[in-house]
Amino acid sequence: MITKEQLEAVLRPVAEPASQRSLIELQWIRDIMIKEDRVSLTVVCLEKDGNLQQKTAEEIRFRLAEAGVEDVHLRFREASELEIEQAGLRASSTASATGTASSSIKGHGAGLEHLPVLDPESGVNFIAIASGKGGVGKSTVTVNLAVALARLGKRVGLIDADIYGFSVPDMMGIETAPAIEEGSILPVERFGVKVMSMGFFIQDNNPVIWRGPMLGKMLRQFFNDVNWGELDYMLLDLPPGTGDIALDVHQMIPQSREIIVTTPHATAAFVAARAGAMALKTEHEVLGVVENMAYYECSACGQKDYVFGRGGGGRLAETLHTGLLAQIPLSAPDNHPSEPDFSPSVYKADTPVGQMYIDVAQKVIDQCKED
Repeated sequence: MITKEQLEAVLRPVAEPASQRSLIELQWIRDIMIKEDRVSLTVVCLEKDGNLQQKTAEEIRFRLAEAGVEDVHLRFREASELEIEQAGLRASSTASATGTASSSIKGHGAGLEHLPVLDPESGVNFIAIASGKGGVGKSTVTVNLAVALARLGKRVGLIDADIYGFSVPDMMGIETAPAIEEGSILPVERFGVKVMSMGFFIQDNNPVIWRGPMLGKMLRQFFNDVNWGELDYMLLDLPPGTGDIALDVHQMIPQSREIIVTTPHATAAFVAARAGAMALKTEHEVLGVVENMAYYECSACGQKDYVFGRGGGGRLAETLHTGLLAQIPLSAPDNHPSEPDFSPSVYKADTPVGQMYIDVAQKVIDQCKED
């Protein structure tokens, strides 16, 4: 079976068509997943050009076939202006004439040293996802919001700060561990999101038996010892409740904002109000409330059944003087383990729930711009 390092060596000669720079060196080959003799990956492209994409795909498949990999699944997505700027590229004249790509940008080189992620001058928008109790789907909301932001062209990091109940790697279908480069930990990238989790460092799903100070130390390492590169958004999946980790986050990141997740059930919303009240008391803006498991929609007839009651999210939003960002139905992604980019919990962009998360991501972007 080919390794990730071997794959990158094989594909290093494959060039981005306009600049003729290596896609590997640009870090524009993403989401590499290797399962036995099957490889899936995402190719970031400067512009949407079917002919160029076809030529690039043919070269990638040819080179991987020579390395013994016949089953190759490719996805292409257009680079955002921020990715173009970070790579120091300029769009082609053809794309500029049609208005589909940015004009000449004097951007940052790929090797530029970035400000620490916690530095207020870094420009990172920190968003903590909180809940009053477990079992309301907080991590599912976090993961899908992070992926939705990446689908909208944002550079996104995700810290699984629920150190006792880490679940993000499994939910996103991540099977690789972080690498070490020049003394820094490199986060694992999946669906365009850079991920760091305690789950990467625990063997055989063993429990974490630590006291509060150790948890805070690990969280600080996730911020300070990980090479995040340049980010637009950093999402933190907080443990439920108002314990040590939530307090550490509020102290370490005074500029962070918060999203509260609840179900429609009155008790869940009542408990979630405590997490929201904590954010307000520590002068952290609450961006809004996501009501998860809001209803179950029959696939055959379209009827909605409100199995956990109704109105909890709306009442919570009123209590916290914020908005109701979305009402997400009780469902599961239609993903199959045989798919090259399988993940148990990430909804596809073209599904109704996937589009709901895109809408939430756009609301978050708009609110952060206003501030």
